[in-house]
Amino acid sequence: MLKQLRPALVMIVIFTAITGLAYPLAMTGISGMLFPKQAEGSLIVENGTVIGSELIGQNFASEKYFHGRPSVTLGPDPADPSKSVVVPYNAANSMGSNLGPANPALIERVKTDLEKLKAENPGQPVPIDLVTTTGSGLDPDISPEGALFQLPRVAKARGVPEDKLRDLVSDLTQAPILGILGEPRVNVLALNRALDAMAK
Repeated sequence: MLKQLRPALVMIVIFTAITGLAYPLAMTGISGMLFPKQAEGSLIVENGTVIGSELIGQNFASEKYFHGRPSVTLGPDPADPSKSVVVPYNAANSMGSNLGPANPALIERVKTDLEKLKAENPGQPVPIDLVTTTGSGLDPDISPEGALFQLPRVAKARGVPEDKLRDLVSDLTQAPILGILGEPRVNVLALNRALDAMAK
């Protein structure tokens, strides 16, 4: 019996070393050399401090900033750690809400967000990405329409002409990859950083 088990155990050890250690370490090293910024998480550093990532959205609540898509990622409830509460853009718990389209809680959340946005910019159609979440809950981008919808609020809060902000959104709009993959998009953190830089 040992004669049959020995080759199997040797193969397990060899393939574990190759596929579990050598290959991941080699790929990590190669990606670090070829794409150092991406391999480290596409971090954005300002004055020596990491302020975010190009790949993970942040929760901007102030009227002076453009807001991203809704995020329903969860985190521990500060009042009761055995329970979970919504913690927007919690990168440690990337997930969608898992609520089906007929779920009353989802319908109520979308309705509430929709009414709030309609009050913010009356008479304008609300872009779908401002009331729907993504599968990860961490999407850092919004559509150009989503950014333009928020122009009046941001312009009023900052005392900046809407045309100036419209140009900023246009400058920061990224085209689909290779012209065909995906949709035009605007990175919310990059847009808000440009806003702050404009105010200096």
